[in-house]
Amino acid sequence: MPKIKDITDYLEKFAPLDLQESYDNCGLLVGDPNSIITKILLTLDCTEEVINEAIELGCELVIAHHPIIFKGLKSLTGKNYIENTVIKAIKNDIAIYACHTNLDHIKQGVNHKIAQKLQLINCKILVPKNEILYKLETYCPSSDTEKLLAAFKEAGAGTLGNYFGCSFTHSGIGRFTGNESSNPTLGTKLKQEEVHEDKIEVLLPGHLKNKILSVLKENHSYEEPAFFLQALENANPDIGSGMIGELINETDIYAFFDQIKKTFNAHVIKHTSILKPRVKKIALCGGSGSFLIQKAILADADVFLSADFKYHEFFDTENKVVIADIGHYETESCTKELFFDILNEKFANIALVFSKSHTNPVKYY
Repeated sequence: MPKIKDITDYLEKFAPLDLQESYDNCGLLVGDPNSIITKILLTLDCTEEVINEAIELGCELVIAHHPIIFKGLKSLTGKNYIENTVIKAIKNDIAIYACHTNLDHIKQGVNHKIAQKLQLINCKILVPKNEILYKLETYCPSSDTEKLLAAFKEAGAGTLGNYFGCSFTHSGIGRFTGNESSNPTLGTKLKQEEVHEDKIEVLLPGHLKNKILSVLKENHSYEEPAFFLQALENANPDIGSGMIGELINETDIYAFFDQIKKTFNAHVIKHTSILKPRVKKIALCGGSGSFLIQKAILADADVFLSADFKYHEFFDTENKVVIADIGHYETESCTKELFFDILNEKFANIALVFSKSHTNPVKYY
């Protein structure tokens, strides 16, 4: 049977921890990574009620979108709901794993799931992240080129949007002299050598930097392979905040609001003034998305679906986009489905259970 580590490693391959915001606390929060598991409880929030549910169902692991431990704990005395939840989990050998802003930032993450439920097409990340791409240049004997390119491709380098295995090579002459302590693969130490080499260039995401460098050293025949790694300002189209797409057909805005309420079980939509009767281009962000208002306007969105807008932020639209605030819980409750989609095919021998606990602290009358 799989261990917790097998599950978390797979999740982190899909949504690397390096992509979480600096304030976040993703990863394994409670539990032994080497524990065997047979059943996982999937939830948006991990509360004491959810842990009780895990105990009753015999789940050894709870996977939540929101981390129950967000800030450092200095004691575990049961003085608040966070400590009570953690204490109960520990006492009952239940592990807790959180996959939060790292899951928000990937192209196939939370926002993609929201767009999928709304049946949007032509979707792309609303604000791609900058300065998380690197360019790797290295030099190798021409006989090593195909082996290195294949290893880079396998490790995830050279992926650009819908294309993978992207690289550039240029042939030339490499020169080097090994000292007394050297053990050159080609040539003789203390003698100047000239070798027909290829210069290879590939792009790679920052979270794979160390992995790609290890692959370079493992697959390069030289004792000391030369390489140059440069951070780029280019935006990465596969990583970032929010998403924008289009409805299949232009739709009456109130019909679209009804679709939103039905799809996300939203009790109410707080919105700005209706600007036009029919809409097509939709921006969205799971959870708190007010920081993206201006980006939604620049993208010429008709509606911006998100949550947690403050009173004065509704004025910030300046009648250029319609805000549709349906609530934080409502926008992200679909993360349970997303966790299921990610894990189900890979771990068919583990039971994946949706939590029935309604963890939304906001009530409607």
